[in-house]
Amino acid sequence: MKFKLPFWKKKTPVEVHIPKENSERIAQSTDCFIQSIKDATNNPSDLIIKSLPLNITLIYIDNLVDKQTLNNDIIANLQNKTNETPESIKDNLSIPEVNVTSLLEEAIEAMVNGSVVIHVDEFAQLIVANIASRESRSLSAPENESQVIGTQVGFNESLATNISLVRRYIVNPDLCIEKIKVGQRTNTSITLIYMNGIASEQMVNTLHQRIKDLNIDALLDSAVLAEMIDDNSMSVFPQMLLTERPDRFCNCLLDGKLGIIVDGSSMAIVCPQSFTEFFQSQEDQNLRWQIATFVRILRLTAFFISVYLTPIYVAALTFHYEVIPQAFLVPLSESRALVPFPPIFEALLLEFIIELLREAGARLPTKIGQTIGIVGGIVIGTAAVQAGITSNILLIIIALSALASFTSPSYMMGNAIRLIRFPIIILAGFWGFYGIMLAFCFILIHLLRQSSLGAPYMSPLYPPRMREMRDSVIRMPMPLTAKRPALTRPSDPEKFDPEPVKPEES
Repeated sequence: MKFKLPFWKKKTPVEVHIPKENSERIAQSTDCFIQSIKDATNNPSDLIIKSLPLNITLIYIDNLVDKQTLNNDIIANLQNKTNETPESIKDNLSIPEVNVTSLLEEAIEAMVNGSVVIHVDEFAQLIVANIASRESRSLSAPENESQVIGTQVGFNESLATNISLVRRYIVNPDLCIEKIKVGQRTNTSITLIYMNGIASEQMVNTLHQRIKDLNIDALLDSAVLAEMIDDNSMSVFPQMLLTERPDRFCNCLLDGKLGIIVDGSSMAIVCPQSFTEFFQSQEDQNLRWQIATFVRILRLTAFFISVYLTPIYVAALTFHYEVIPQAFLVPLSESRALVPFPPIFEALLLEFIIELLREAGARLPTKIGQTIGIVGGIVIGTAAVQAGITSNILLIIIALSALASFTSPSYMMGNAIRLIRFPIIILAGFWGFYGIMLAFCFILIHLLRQSSLGAPYMSPLYPPRMREMRDSVIRMPMPLTAKRPALTRPSDPEKFDPEPVKPEES
């Protein structure tokens, strides 16, 4: 059976358009050049045209350039110049990024990226000076991946700032950064980051080719890019990690993984990623190995509680009363004596109410959202029990399942857990424990079939790799985790020497 690629991964033929000579080259006349700029940019209201003495014209887009640099380093430098050529102006400007071009397309692209173009009358060349100034918020602590022990700084929406944070952690010339433009309309800048000598060359080429093959109009966030380049976009489970922590991002790079940072997004992409790694946190590396192991097992246990606790309740009350201990039969019967609905409808109703409260709390302002979540949950839960719509025991189970779904450090995996609960509850209501086992087998087979950038998604559980299990579900002491995960197929598998350096005996 053949599967068709999504429309954004299809390679469409590119029409070759040869522009006219006047529209491609820079006009020597200042008036003709200004008119060509206006035609190419649709004459926006923020297009600034400034004429200087000696037939020098500056053109730039307002609010994209640094006004102080423009006034002090460019305009002040050009006021008293005589008989200047584009090459001489370029040599005299004290700006790091200054180029000379004769193509109109390059000048337009530079302007929308924050450059000022300098045109000298009767010359068919332009000086392009990059003095871009883009507003960005200051660095702050990560909001979705908070931790107690470790650094308290996260990525922001500035690409340059995020790259500088990565270079602050990894001071090494082997850190490779490749800039790529994505989006025919937005021309979004993204960077592919990896460690040369550690990352697999095949994975680098694969990811680079997937990005190059994208045929989309716009790219505004890293989550959109992750969905477009992952192995199976139809799966509810994420195959690439979205993180806002530069320390976790750099730790993954040092393990041989690949990273992507999108301009305008505060979340970075890390791949390949296994299923168990979505339940790991960067704080696990900062804790003692016994505590880190306990926390990881707690998160995985919470995953099964969140997914299967409510379906087990529905299946037991609908088909399998014999599995309920005798001591619980009387409280259960008393709790459900006044409930007019079957267990499946009761469970789906409460799950739907919990999702409504969660979504409303996330969309409302912070202070109001917390109040609505707490007060709304208490009021609705108490009123539902007193009205006989639901039972006390199911209310406790639903609250415990919702609480367990928040333990995943990855927000994308938490969303997947929230979604898959509903079909499992429906199967449990129709077929009991057989429906739960059917759902379990389907999810397990689905996970075993998945891959992340060609690497097995269930590694190191499948295929089984006992050595890598030292830092998966459990975290062994540091000397036992000296090898990089085989998931990334690293060129250098050794992270450090596990044997401590012994002092020489005198």
